[in-house]
Amino acid sequence: MTLKKPFNKVEGLLSTRKEIEKEIEGIQKSCQHPTKSIKNVRERLDSQIMVIRYVCDECSLTIGIPNNNELQKYLKQ
Repeated sequence: MTLKKPFNKVEGLLSTRKEIEKEIEGIQKSCQHPTKSIKNVRERLDSQIMVIRYVCDECSLTIGIPNNNELQKYLKQ
């Protein structure tokens, strides 16, 4: 008979992260995205590259790409 070791700290944190990511996903799926802002965001979660995108003010989901005029106006601020 082998006893299963209790979670180490990293395993516990990874488990918590998965739970949080599922909760965020549920919030973002149910959000109607009533208002949006142009912001710098990471291209992907695992990326260091920043891109300019429309982001929902309520749930922080990336929801679109600004056109050239909107982009130029944002960059002049």
